[in-house]
Amino acid sequence: MSTTPTSNNTTDSAPLACPNPNDTTKPKPCCVCLDEKKDRDECLLFKGLDDVACKKLISNYKSCMKGYGFDI
Repeated sequence: MSTTPTSNNTTDSAPLACPNPNDTTKPKPCCVCLDEKKDRDECLLFKGLDDVACKKLISNYKSCMKGYGFDI
């Protein structure tokens, strides 16, 4: 009997690839606005939702996502 556990955990596999930028289909939301998302998340984590700087970063992220056709 094997003692090696099997897992369907996605962290063990390679990361999902973003669509080809020349592709005319709508990109996945996880693949766009990465810098804006990172900045927004860091601000919210360390400063909170009520911080003025975070509100600006949230607005920047929403604008970026809207540019890709996502209405959030």
